[in-house]
Amino acid sequence: MKIRKTATLIVAVSALLLVLVFWGLFSGSVPISLTAMGHILTGVDRDSVAAKIIIDLRLPRMVMAILVGMMLASGGTISQAVFRNPLADPYIIGISSGAAAGASLAFILKLPDIFYGVFAFMVSVGTAFLIFRLSGNQGKRDTAALLIVGVAISAFLGAVTSFLMYLAGQDAYRVMIWTMGYLGSASWLRVGLLLVPLALALLYFLYYRQDVDALLLGDEEAHSLGIRVGSLKRQLLMVVSLIAAFSTAFTGMIGFVGLIVPHGVRLCIGNSHGRLLPVAAYTGGVFLLLADTLARNLIAPVEIPIGVVTAFFGAPFFLFLAVRREPGAAV
Repeated sequence: MKIRKTATLIVAVSALLLVLVFWGLFSGSVPISLTAMGHILTGVDRDSVAAKIIIDLRLPRMVMAILVGMMLASGGTISQAVFRNPLADPYIIGISSGAAAGASLAFILKLPDIFYGVFAFMVSVGTAFLIFRLSGNQGKRDTAALLIVGVAISAFLGAVTSFLMYLAGQDAYRVMIWTMGYLGSASWLRVGLLLVPLALALLYFLYYRQDVDALLLGDEEAHSLGIRVGSLKRQLLMVVSLIAAFSTAFTGMIGFVGLIVPHGVRLCIGNSHGRLLPVAAYTGGVFLLLADTLARNLIAPVEIPIGVVTAFFGAPFFLFLAVRREPGAAV
């Protein structure tokens, strides 16, 4: 039954991906005809304005949306297992805020693109460990403590980011748009920079998929199975911080993908991370591509920040989970 549901979900998501690819390539402030698109994709036309729009702007943006969505969804899936908490999304608990502060610092210092991810990672990993220590990981106070700590740390790091925006002077508007979630700066170079941490993170998560499953049973049960629980959780949080850092560094604060997608996929195929993680990552990529396509086209030629679109879907879902779940409930 689970295999059938998994296959059905993958087929449905793949069909949606196909629709979004065609919609994303043809739509935008500059419409492109079917004939021109055929010439571009077959290599007949490589030098026209339309070809440059497709090859240098729309295609890398669509690929980048998929990669970032995969990062956010996989990070949310693992965070919920580490904290045994349905609300443990890196955006909500403050890890992404740490990444935003680090990336803003790199922007102020006018460093190359790669340092955006490095600075974001250093701050976000420190933030993740601080949240992990302050929120505790036992008892019925998990959800309340996690949210309180996450809100407090997010507020502090948001103030840091705002101060850095103030220091940016005339560039403050660019930073502000970026913090709301923005994929307009996508390029094939940035796609390559994101592909490396995503691939490493997914391989790492899948390698420890059975240990992650054991974490859902509780720390004592996992320890009785021979798992070094504390060490494993720290390592998982470091990798989650890595992908949260690079996704935030290049696209800004995009929330709720790591909350909505893992829950939706989990309801369909269960908690086994051998299935859950790759399907959630794939679904997250398509979901963010959908959000970005809507952001580009709903009131074109004006573009809505993608973080606004994901929050439109995610905020009601977050409230539903917060009301429905009892404090401390496991995933």
